Amino acid sequence: MEIILASESPRRKMLLEQIGLEFNTRVPDIDEKSITGTPNEIVKKLAGMKAFSIFEENKENCIIAADTIVSFENNILYKPESEDEAYDMLKFLSGKVHSVFTGICIINNKSLRQEIYSDIEETKVYFNKLTDKEIINYIKSKEPMDKAGAYGIQGRGAVFVKKIEGDYFNVVGLPLSKVYNILKEFIY
Repeated sequence: MEIILASESPRRKMLLEQIGLEFNTRVPDIDEKSITGTPNEIVKKLAGMKAFSIFEENKENCIIAADTIVSFENNILYKPESEDEAYDMLKFLSGKVHSVFTGICIINNKSLRQEIYSDIEETKVYFNKLTDKEIINYIKSKEPMDKAGAYGIQGRGAVFVKKIEGDYFNVVGLPLSKVYNILKEFIY
């Protein structure tokens, strides 16, 4: 049985490699913008859609899928589409507390019985007050451009974070301990 990560995220790939997991990746073909709802509903639906889109052609394998969004005051902050949008997001988060939600879905065919695990992880992130100069210099690094909420806690954006409540790896893109413990039950 092969483990497949249904994601093109280099951070999710890095996290699974960090724990020594052998896996391949496939990129799901879904319309992420078509899903609406609360942050919990969106990440759970998207993770499930990603997992099942890959599972359809890989039914004998174990599929891991996830989706992460940043939410503040009922606003969902996706990946910025421009530097101006990244600036606005970071200014919006400056000095405030926001939530990072990750939905995970793991599908496994074990002994000809399909098993599905679906869950959501939330981590609260407390941001320092950011100056315009800090935001502009960070945007110049290009780091925020492929990250929900326009920052990466595992990179230069780490200095913006005062503290977190919850799973650090969730903010990176995958609640690693939770995923590992599910995989333990599924495949070990």
